[in-house]
Amino acid sequence: MIRSSWLVALALPASLAAQARSADWPVYGGNTTNTRYSTLNQITPANVGRLQVAWTYETHDEFPGSEMQSNPIIVDGVLFATTPKLKVMALNAATGREIWTFDPNAIDPHPGRYRHRGVTVYKDRVFVTHRNNLWALDKKTGRPIDSFGDHGRVDLRKGLGRPFDVQSVSASTPGVVFDGLYIIGSSVSESLPSSPGDIRAYDVMTGAIRWTFHTIPRPGEYGYQTWPREAWKVTGGTNAWAGLTVDPKLGLVFGATGSAAFDFYGSNRVGDDLFANSVIALNARTGKRVWHFQTVRHDLWDMDLPSPPALVTVKRAGHLVEALAQVTKTGFVFVFDRRTGKPLFPIEYRKVPTDGLPGERPSPTQPVPLKPPALTRQTVTEDMITTRTPEAHAAALAIFNQYPRRGMFQPPSLEGNIVFPGYDGGGEWGGQAFDPATGLFYVNVNEMPWLLKMIGRDDKSLYQNNCASCHQKDLRGTPGQMPSLVDIGNRRTREELAKIIRQGTGRMPGFAEVLEGGAIDDMVNFLITGKDAAEKKGSNPYWLDYRNDGYNIFLDQEGYPGITPPWGSLAAVDLNNGTIRWKIPFGEYPALAAKGLKDTGTDNYGGPVVTANGLLFIGATTYDRKFHVYDKATGKLLWETDLPASGNATPSLYMVNGKQYVVIACGGGKNGAASGGTFVAFALPDH
Repeated sequence: MIRSSWLVALALPASLAAQARSADWPVYGGNTTNTRYSTLNQITPANVGRLQVAWTYETHDEFPGSEMQSNPIIVDGVLFATTPKLKVMALNAATGREIWTFDPNAIDPHPGRYRHRGVTVYKDRVFVTHRNNLWALDKKTGRPIDSFGDHGRVDLRKGLGRPFDVQSVSASTPGVVFDGLYIIGSSVSESLPSSPGDIRAYDVMTGAIRWTFHTIPRPGEYGYQTWPREAWKVTGGTNAWAGLTVDPKLGLVFGATGSAAFDFYGSNRVGDDLFANSVIALNARTGKRVWHFQTVRHDLWDMDLPSPPALVTVKRAGHLVEALAQVTKTGFVFVFDRRTGKPLFPIEYRKVPTDGLPGERPSPTQPVPLKPPALTRQTVTEDMITTRTPEAHAAALAIFNQYPRRGMFQPPSLEGNIVFPGYDGGGEWGGQAFDPATGLFYVNVNEMPWLLKMIGRDDKSLYQNNCASCHQKDLRGTPGQMPSLVDIGNRRTREELAKIIRQGTGRMPGFAEVLEGGAIDDMVNFLITGKDAAEKKGSNPYWLDYRNDGYNIFLDQEGYPGITPPWGSLAAVDLNNGTIRWKIPFGEYPALAAKGLKDTGTDNYGGPVVTANGLLFIGATTYDRKFHVYDKATGKLLWETDLPASGNATPSLYMVNGKQYVVIACGGGKNGAASGGTFVAFALPDH
């Protein structure tokens, strides 16, 4: 829902918007179009250099490896957001003074590492997800609303058509509200076992499920024939984890889904796997499919759609067309007619390799938009190997030569693949900004190769078959990606470890359906004593003959990217004609910059906000901890400042009592960067 103050601001010409005394940031992404666009104009290109810190709020919630990706919601002068440990807070948006907090960890005393993007505010309530629970809180007090669900919460594991107590379901992105319905996607495991990624609508007052869209179709449903006959009973994934976008006028809700489980080997899901990797338009009142487009068929590379669709307006043959733009991890931008799903630029289905592992059947073709141009390079070649130093070049070249498969759609193999732009490549979850006056679409992208090698499973190791693909053979995990399990017995009790293995947490699946009580005890015993137990193939209904060897970024011997820059970019795409207006390196490594190697770009997470009067606000860069303001027309840097930790979140713009603010969550924690727990708001000096 958009509050009236924001509607007034959108309706006014930019020159008059500042006359409004207040303007909210009422929903995730700023408005229902998910375009992160503001008409507030008190901060201008002429005075942006005078921005200063207006207030800060310390959550004191950070811990090693924690993140904070919350996009703050501001309604009636109150800011609502979540902390690294997923506490919910309400602050005075003008001062940062705490009004109330709510701690959902009271029912789970060992909070884990979360990636969470905030809350939904609707009328008298604040909706927030925590693990498998969707809470409804009183907006004024932060107390659970007793009449909603089970004393203030509903269990997201229920209603999936499978035994709820063995499902692992959460939600990292807030839902949307339409016509009395709270509509939400989910986060589920990317390994097996995995829960289905159904999109569901809950009654905002009672918490009852009003409709469900099965992203893994059931018998008789559209797309059922693109899966094995029994897939709907056991397969998981295909989830709209990045969020949803609603068009109240058309009565449509749009989702962008991820891959089916397991990410890298699909013998259990032979076929195109609708509605994985798809843009889906649903009737927001009923959940019925209106149209869809699948961006990757039978995904084998973790090419989830990384952000919710943006609702844009573009010019075609002198007419305005209500459209939808979707960014991908591959660096493509797909543009569709919002009502019909008709592509507004040509899409070519290209033949791709099909030599997969035994039991695998890769799709013979994949869709590629011909416009706009790809925002990233598409394949790592030898001439792209880093030249930062001779030693770095030699180290990276040696790794490059160990992975012979390098094309974008090369099926995973025992020999090894370089996946590029990568699992965190191309567009990111922070979403994009769109300027309706110019048709420019602002996208920050990563160019981060990952190393993928498949390994055959055996029946000699319980841990290796179930856990090593994420936590590594040596239990050390991948810094910034997958947590280490080394000495986990010193941090958790046997009972706590057994509960996590049984129920799952975050992206980790629950193994209750795979491992019986004795096997769970054996796994706990291994984590504490190092003594592994055998697992028999026939006893595991989710057994796959191959797994990946971990989550590894292609880095040189000093930990910098193994390819030449740019490693991250910021671009303005003209959606009217399908061209790139400008593109710049985005971010840098302070240690390299000190040696003269600047403007390399870095991996970046979190999105931009664009204003009608010429500004583009964005944090996002992982290692330099900068908050930046650019000229939206040219990409020229106008102002930047240091943050206490990386601003891996999308900022919010708002006005209270005639004063404009921009606030960002500084959580860090990605890919080894320091973690933080501070919200920082900027404004112009009062004088």
